[in-house]
Amino acid sequence: MSASLTGIVLLAAGASTRLGRPKQLLRYEGETLLRRAARAALGSQGCPVIVVLGAQADAVRGEIADLEAQVVVNEAWNEGLGSSIRCGLAGLEAATSGRVEAAVLTLCDQPFISSRVINRLIETYHAKHPLLVVSEYETGGEKTRGVPALFSRALFSELMDLPGAEGAKRVIARHSHKAVIIATPEAAFDVDTSHDYQVLRGRTAEDPATPEM
Repeated sequence: MSASLTGIVLLAAGASTRLGRPKQLLRYEGETLLRRAARAALGSQGCPVIVVLGAQADAVRGEIADLEAQVVVNEAWNEGLGSSIRCGLAGLEAATSGRVEAAVLTLCDQPFISSRVINRLIETYHAKHPLLVVSEYETGGEKTRGVPALFSRALFSELMDLPGAEGAKRVIARHSHKAVIIATPEAAFDVDTSHDYQVLRGRTAEDPATPEM
C-alpha cells in the first residue's frame, strides 16, 4: 500500500435548511463555497478528492464540473451527515481500488480551510502515523475537536457504521487518546445561517479569527 495515498472526502450534500438556500452556492471572494472548498482539497497533497453532493445536486454540480474532483451523489442525503460520510468513503474506496491508507474529511461550509490546513493534517499523519489527526479550535469560548480531520484506514469501518444523522465526532471522541491534535483556528468559522454569511462577507481570508457574534 502506498504511504502517500491519502484521499479527501469533501462533504457538501446538505440542504442548508437553516440558511434557506444552498450554502454550496454562496459566493465569497469571487467563487462559491463549494468551488472554494474543492480547489483547496485539490491543491493539497491529498488524492483523489471525492465530493459528496446530495440536495440539489444537479443545481450545484456545475460549480466544479471543470475540476478534477470526482463527484458522488448521496441519494440518502436527508438521513444526515453519516450517510454522506459512508457515500464518500465508498467512492474513495472505489476510486482507489481499496488502496487508500487514510482519508481527510472536510466540509464545504468552512471557507477558511485552505490547502495548507489540509496539508498540515496529511504531513502530521505521514510523520507520526497516528490513528487519526484532528483539528482543534475555539467556538463560543470553548475548545472543540472536529473536522477537517484525518482518519487512518483502521477507522473506516467505524465511520461506515455511523448512524445517518451523526457526524464523525463520535469516532473522534472515542479515539481521542490516540489522536494527534492540531490547532486549527481556520476551522472555527462555518456558514450555517444568513447572519454567518453576512459576517463572512465582511471578512477576508487573511483574517480568519472568529468574531464576537
